[in-house]
Amino acid sequence: MGFNCGIVGLPNVGKSTLFNALTSTAAAQAANYPFCTIEPNVGRVAVPDPRLDKLAAIGKSAKIIPTQLEFVDIAGLVRGASKGEGLGNQFLANIREVDAIVHVLRCFEGEVTHVEGSVDPIRDAETVETELMLADMESLEKRFDAAAKKAKGGDKEAKTLMDVMEPALKVLRDGRPARTVISKLSAEQRPLFKQLALLTGKPVLYACNVEESAAATGNAFSKKVEERAKAEGAVAVVISAAIEAEVAQLQDEAEKAEFLSSLGLQETGLARVIGAGYALLDLITFFTVGPKEARAWTVRHGARAPEAAGVIHTDFERGFIRAETIAYDDFVANGGESGARDAGKLRSEGKDYVVQDGDVLHFRFNV
Repeated sequence: MGFNCGIVGLPNVGKSTLFNALTSTAAAQAANYPFCTIEPNVGRVAVPDPRLDKLAAIGKSAKIIPTQLEFVDIAGLVRGASKGEGLGNQFLANIREVDAIVHVLRCFEGEVTHVEGSVDPIRDAETVETELMLADMESLEKRFDAAAKKAKGGDKEAKTLMDVMEPALKVLRDGRPARTVISKLSAEQRPLFKQLALLTGKPVLYACNVEESAAATGNAFSKKVEERAKAEGAVAVVISAAIEAEVAQLQDEAEKAEFLSSLGLQETGLARVIGAGYALLDLITFFTVGPKEARAWTVRHGARAPEAAGVIHTDFERGFIRAETIAYDDFVANGGESGARDAGKLRSEGKDYVVQDGDVLHFRFNV
């Protein structure tokens, strides 16, 4: 499993249409009225990676298994969600469970009714963010007061937690999302911050849903969103849910490529979302290659070899001995594991080895 993203936004911005297109299912009902998505739908999609196909060809692997990305389509939010308006409480509970937020913003005019009566993606982004900040502030204030009481009684852990909560509360009261404090926290404090599970502490990817004619270049609406994302250290991707829906219906890869090319596009919106999502969550891909299967795995950037082994199976991490490692370029250049070994490109790495993107790994373990 790579990572999961909650697709959020106001009603009628194209969330469910995008979800259906990305997962090639009709699991989420897309309709022209608010709250057409009542329960969060979950869909998993393969992460496209041309390196995996090349590795499989070289390794003569019988199966190719890409890593996966999980999308959670979450019910639309409206003003007052932090106070339980609309499906607010459900929305907030569902969003706490995801690793990152894909915030779909409507960047097109059209017949579909907008819940606010007009198209303004910046206003929409602020509406959602404000509700999330209000919910975070209420939650954090309660926890801060509880920790303060424990700290007065000499609880050192409570004091440590207060040192993380206090700056987060300050930015929230100043009208800024909690994630803006992460860069100022120490390496020891960051895991504690993550444990707070703050809604505005999660990384955000803005998906600018534009009309088909603007899919390649964006439009005035999406340009404003890109400026906002840049200012706050977030990421913005231009995507046309309508085009993604059409692409999802095409089975032949050559036909897909031809269709995208006719629109001035080199890749699908899905590929852009995945690329941006990987960068946002600071993830990398490593591979395992053998005659039975060639497989891609996702691990956080900076992970050491035993952690990567644990992604495959907990026994691999528990009994880790070493990781036989070949860089992707060396594996390809030397025609596989045997050639890489003969060329001296296969390395035996220990527990302190930091896994690199594209590494082809074979773990030795003993349980």
